[in-house]
Amino acid sequence: MNNRKYCEKLDGKLNIVGKNIYKRRKTLKYSRQYVSDRLMNMGIDIAEHSIYQIEVGTRTIVDYEIAAFAKILKTTSDALLNDFYEYIDSI
Repeated sequence: MNNRKYCEKLDGKLNIVGKNIYKRRKTLKYSRQYVSDRLMNMGIDIAEHSIYQIEVGTRTIVDYEIAAFAKILKTTSDALLNDFYEYIDSI
């Protein structure tokens, strides 16, 4: 049994950046397939369906993947993590 206490800000999700990845991708009008293709060109194997899972919070995401998403989405890792920074500033 896992007794780990998870951050309440996650609300049961496995990542906090997915929502911001989704919003930024939609703003740029990029398809998940386009982002997946760009990631593959960088040597990061994330399929279109896995991007969906990241966006809805059912897949974890590691640091180098966040950095790659930020580059492709023309933003920064800090911007993708902004919601979490605001949360930790409030506690």
